[in-house]
Amino acid sequence: MPGMGELFTYYDDATGERTGLTAAELGGWSAATAALLTEGCGLGKGSRVAVLLPPHWQTAAVLLGAWSAGFEVSYRGWATAGLSPAGDPVDATFVERRRAGSWLDEVPAARHQFVLGLEPAGAPTPEVPEDYRDFPAEVRPYLGAAPPASPVGAEDLAVSDTTFGEYEEVAAGVAARYGIGPGDRVLLNAAGSEQPLMWLVAPLAAGASIVLCANLDSSRLDDRVAAEAVTRVLSVE
Repeated sequence: MPGMGELFTYYDDATGERTGLTAAELGGWSAATAALLTEGCGLGKGSRVAVLLPPHWQTAAVLLGAWSAGFEVSYRGWATAGLSPAGDPVDATFVERRRAGSWLDEVPAARHQFVLGLEPAGAPTPEVPEDYRDFPAEVRPYLGAAPPASPVGAEDLAVSDTTFGEYEEVAAGVAARYGIGPGDRVLLNAAGSEQPLMWLVAPLAAGASIVLCANLDSSRLDDRVAAEAVTRVLSVE
């Protein structure tokens, strides 16, 4: 049955992509991201990371990897393009390839700059911009790495001015507001759920699994709900 055992399922109806990840597989990509940043880049707990990516399974791996290493994350997706970023430099940036050219003037300065093509199966990024490193190629050698050993403290910053403890409370509140509970399988429209608090953190905090749909074809919605055993549908336009 499609989705059986998957924690995170990603669809792109424009390309026909379907990528399903179990908890172990998503955890492996997240641990590899953390290792790339800590072992590969030499970053430590409290480092600041800017993520300029749309909702996507690779974005989930980047965010979870950065958070698991105790980094402070600032996030902007496609809909917020054109907004000026924080003026302070960060330690690492992750930028979507198709936006890299138009966003170069807006990306915070960083010692380590990664680009993602968001290709199916995490394939290498075509035409990597100058001064950027290809995230899929750079992270693969770290697949199989153990998760970070140092626990993240509740008082450490998760996002700007918000600690991990506070962020967890907000996520739990969002899940409760939308009736998301343990064992739920939640379908979200990426176009209506840009902030990771909604499409990633709240469902995971509630013990639910995720079906994230980009370029959602509404005519396929009923069939997808049935095929993926979805129990909650959120932010569908």
